[in-house]
Amino acid sequence: MSKREAPLDSLSDFLPPHTFLLVEPFLLQYKVHLTITRSRATVLGDYRNAHAGKAHRITVNGNLNPYAFLITLLHELAHLITYLRYGHRVASHGTEWKQQFSDLLKQFLLSGIFPADIQAQLLRTLKSPAASSCADDALMRVLRKYDPIREGYCLVEELSVGAHFMIKNDRRFVRQEKVRKRIKAIEIDTGKIYLFSPVYEVKIIS
Repeated sequence: MSKREAPLDSLSDFLPPHTFLLVEPFLLQYKVHLTITRSRATVLGDYRNAHAGKAHRITVNGNLNPYAFLITLLHELAHLITYLRYGHRVASHGTEWKQQFSDLLKQFLLSGIFPADIQAQLLRTLKSPAASSCADDALMRVLRKYDPIREGYCLVEELSVGAHFMIKNDRRFVRQEKVRKRIKAIEIDTGKIYLFSPVYEVKIIS
């Protein structure tokens, strides 16, 4: 199974200490069906609005560190609240969502639960949050400090030009130069060129 429902009383295992009591009221108020998923490479969380008798559904990757998990959950809760206020009349990551996400973040920033480096980065992004934590390179770099150490893995940007690396499905690449905000890489087996986020985690090939 790629997904499993998270009973509310076990949600604290995924959150930073002492934050469950801050999160629980939102989940109860909006009757959220929360599901913890395995790692997904292109998305950290997801929201589906209530319809056809089904409750609001939020999924969050279960492999995230507690701070990344909380930020992702707040990101999806902001989608839920924005939907209740505006329906489908506004852009999914437009001004209305950004304002709602900022408002939620402010509540948790005031509680002092984030380490100083995460708090500082969140304060920088409050005015215009990225559409995804994955899209906020600076935030991803800070959050990664709180991930368990994975021997033999690094970020693409940490590799030198010409270094070999591997991603899922054993696809192998050679790191090339940076192109604007992305890093170019050539797939060894096909010769095709791909652009990677600089904070994409890869496996180093000796």
